[in-house]
Amino acid sequence: MTPPDYEYLRKLLKDHSGLDLSADKQYLIESRLLPLSRKHGLAGIGDLVQKMKAGSASHISQVVEAMTTNETFFFRDKVPFEHFRDTIMPEILKARAGRKSLRIWCAAGSTGQEPYSLAMCLKEMSAATAGFRIEIIATDLSQEVLEKSKAGIYSQFEVQRGLPIQMLVKYFRQTGELWQINPEIRAMVQHRQLNLLHDFSGLGVFDVVFCRNVLIYFDQDTKINIFNRLARSLEADGFLVLGAAETVVGLTDSFKPHPDRRGLYRPNGARLAAPATMPRFAAMAAGH
Repeated sequence: MTPPDYEYLRKLLKDHSGLDLSADKQYLIESRLLPLSRKHGLAGIGDLVQKMKAGSASHISQVVEAMTTNETFFFRDKVPFEHFRDTIMPEILKARAGRKSLRIWCAAGSTGQEPYSLAMCLKEMSAATAGFRIEIIATDLSQEVLEKSKAGIYSQFEVQRGLPIQMLVKYFRQTGELWQINPEIRAMVQHRQLNLLHDFSGLGVFDVVFCRNVLIYFDQDTKINIFNRLARSLEADGFLVLGAAETVVGLTDSFKPHPDRRGLYRPNGARLAAPATMPRFAAMAAGH
């Protein structure tokens, strides 16, 4: 891969996905894009770049997907789901007792392990959530991973990573060497393709936002912009959950850390100005 090709790819990835690659990440691009080049019968990454420069939207889309697909697994890091069960839900259920509704957004839903982990948590709390209208919206830049999430089919390896055996038995059905999550859990999650660089106000306002392990790939200005827009998408008493390596500290005053809860944040005072008519339950054009 030539230096000009690498610089072209760096700029394209930042413009299309926010991914901010340093100058020494050629190996990462080569490991992800050489298989894609071969798949299209091309000699190498240089030919792939020429296709994109010629205006091939299909090649651009596939390159962005190849570079932004990150690993995930059920109940990843455990602590955020403990916070969800022990801190977030008790407060939210009490605060929403009057209107009986709850909206959760997984802003980097990937292949579904995070939103389905939350759905299983909620199913385990069914006595406490009785009568509540609950929405879980899973979004991702990649349509390919969203399709896998919708299907809810996972390999033996995937279900062994982080998923308690009792939940596997309770919420999955085995078909050969694969496991499919039960229809009632799949029905709890709605899917939409979304680029966090673009306007997401149309999703409406949420009580809880999980935005984990995605902002670490963005530069500082992009992080600040997304944090400020996330603040407008959260209820004033809502919760933002970030990954273990992510923080708002030093970037924005739109959020403040929750005391003694690593990775958990609350909107800082009144929510930033937002249209008064923003819907709580936005129309969902995509399939569930």
